[in-house]
Amino acid sequence: MRVLVCVKRVPAPGERIVLTPDQRAMETRFLGFAVSPHEECAVEEAIRLVEQHGGSATVLTLGPPEAEEQLRDALAMGVDRAVLLETDGSDWDPMATARALAQAVQALEAQDGPFDLLLFGNESADSGGYQVGIRVAHALARPIVTGIKDLAVEAGVATAKRPLHGGGWEIYRVPLPAALTVLEGINLPRYPSLRGRLRARKAPIHRMAPKFEPGGPTLVRLVVPEERRTETEILGHGPEVAPKVVDILEQLGVLP
Repeated sequence: MRVLVCVKRVPAPGERIVLTPDQRAMETRFLGFAVSPHEECAVEEAIRLVEQHGGSATVLTLGPPEAEEQLRDALAMGVDRAVLLETDGSDWDPMATARALAQAVQALEAQDGPFDLLLFGNESADSGGYQVGIRVAHALARPIVTGIKDLAVEAGVATAKRPLHGGGWEIYRVPLPAALTVLEGINLPRYPSLRGRLRARKAPIHRMAPKFEPGGPTLVRLVVPEERRTETEILGHGPEVAPKVVDILEQLGVLP
């Protein structure tokens, strides 16, 4: 089985976002970066499928040279091959991104044969567009199931389960080759071993030069949500504070 998983370099969860003066990009000098959580689970799922069925797993990303770090993280987990569609770091809209990824998949398949499965995160952690996986599948004329949280492959057919609101599942049987978008929680991604990290440091990164073909929405500016601020008031020390605590509880309506 040949599996390809697409990932995206995004600011690490919990990082404080600061915009550039023109409000058209994030100031990245002091940011940490990671793979989107959904996509991290997609990487783990690709590795598990190869462990179960044999074959190889490839990780693909579109981004600046620094995205090599996220590719090496996937290699350290157990992915066999990494491909970087290297850009200058400028923002690509979902249409341009999907077009470049689809062209890269076609080029890789022309070299080594078709992929049985294309895996994507359900959405990226930064823009959350929910589009790229669907657009790539459409461009390659492959069936796709989105938002899955359980997957099994047998006899050339993928059985994908999508959770329903309120409980239960939607179950789809999809003939391979196919594409799937994965939800966080489908698995628990493994921590890379020391041997895996050493292997990843030496592994070659295959680079390709994507062609930017705009056609989607145009970025006007970014907006950072207003930060929630909290205040702490020290009422005092010792038993003499008890009446003040009672007064506050009465003001909050906790006490009758």
